[in-house]
Amino acid sequence: MPTNSLFAFGNPLLDIQVTNGEALLKKYNLKPNDAILAEEAHAPIYDEIAANYAVAYVAGGAAQNAARAAAYVLPPESVVFSGAVGDDDLAKQLRAANDKEGLKSAYYVLKGEKTGACAVVITGHHRSLVTTLRSAEKFNKDHLSTPEVASYIDHAKFYYCEGYFLTHGVESALEVAKKASLASKVFVINLSAPFIPQFFKAQLDSLLPYCDIVIGNEAEAEAYANAQGLPEPKNLPAIAQAIASLPKINPSRPRIVVITHGAESTILVSSEDIKNPKEYPVNKVPDDQIVDTNGAGDMFAGGFVAALILGTSSSEAVEVGHRLGAMCISQVGPQLKWPKERVV
Repeated sequence: MPTNSLFAFGNPLLDIQVTNGEALLKKYNLKPNDAILAEEAHAPIYDEIAANYAVAYVAGGAAQNAARAAAYVLPPESVVFSGAVGDDDLAKQLRAANDKEGLKSAYYVLKGEKTGACAVVITGHHRSLVTTLRSAEKFNKDHLSTPEVASYIDHAKFYYCEGYFLTHGVESALEVAKKASLASKVFVINLSAPFIPQFFKAQLDSLLPYCDIVIGNEAEAEAYANAQGLPEPKNLPAIAQAIASLPKINPSRPRIVVITHGAESTILVSSEDIKNPKEYPVNKVPDDQIVDTNGAGDMFAGGFVAALILGTSSSEAVEVGHRLGAMCISQVGPQLKWPKERVV
C-alpha cells in the first residue's frame, strides 16, 4: 500500500433514497435538511419507503463517501475504509461499490447482524437523513489491532473520522488520533451533523486536541457555537477561528478549519494565520442541474483531503472539494462520473 495514503473510518451504511418525500417529512416529524439517528417512532420508515416509493439504493455512510471521493482523486490502492457491517447483502453492495472506486474495504464483520441503513428523504434541493446504525454501532476497538488493519494504520499519512462515529466509537477514534499525533501525521474530523456538537459535546471535545483538520458546514458550525456558548453563533469565520485556536496536543503543524455553506463561500481558517479567515466562492450549479444534494459535503471533504495528500495548497484543495461537490449534486447520490482531469 502506498505511504501517501488515507485511512478512513466511520459508519458504513446503505442509503435508501426517495424523492418527493414531503409526506414522509410530515408523518415522521423530520426537518427538510437534517441528519438524525432513528428512534422508535422512525422504525417503520424503511419498510414504508421501500413499499410505497421508487427507491434508489446508494452506497453511503459519511466517511465511506469521503473515502471513495479521495480514492477517486488519489493513485490506486491509496485509501482504506474501516467500519462495522453485517454478513448480509447490504454489506456485499457496499463492498462492491468500494471495489468499483478503488477503495479498500477493511470491514469488521458481525455474523448474524444487519448492515446499517440510512433513509434519505429528498424534497427539492434538501435531504433529510434518518439512520439506523444496526451493526455499525458495534465496531470493536480490537479490530484496529488486527494485523491487516494495524498495517493500514501504520502506513497511512492521513486519517479521517466522521462525527457520527463518536456516538459509539470515541475510544477507537481516540486510539487512531493519538497514534497520528505521536507520529506527526494528519488527523481529520468531520462534524457531520448538528446533533454531534450538540449532544456528543464531551466526545467531540476529547478528540479535538488531536485534530489537525476540522471540517463542517454552516449548520454544524452554528450547533458547535451554541453548544460552546460562543457569542456569535452565525458568524462562520469567528466560529472557525475559535475552533482553530483550541489547544492542540501536537503543535508541529497548524490546525485548519474548513466550513462549507452550500452554494455560498467556503470559509477556511488556519491557526498559523488565525486573524485572516479566507473565503472561497463556490461556482454555483444552476438549479435545473441540481439532482440530489445528498453526500455533497462528504465529496467535498474527500476531495479536499486527497488534494492535501497530493501536496497541493489548502486553497487548491478547497477548489478540488468544490469540484467534487458540484459533481455530486448533479446526479443521484454520492457517485463519481467526471474524468479525473476535471477535478484535480
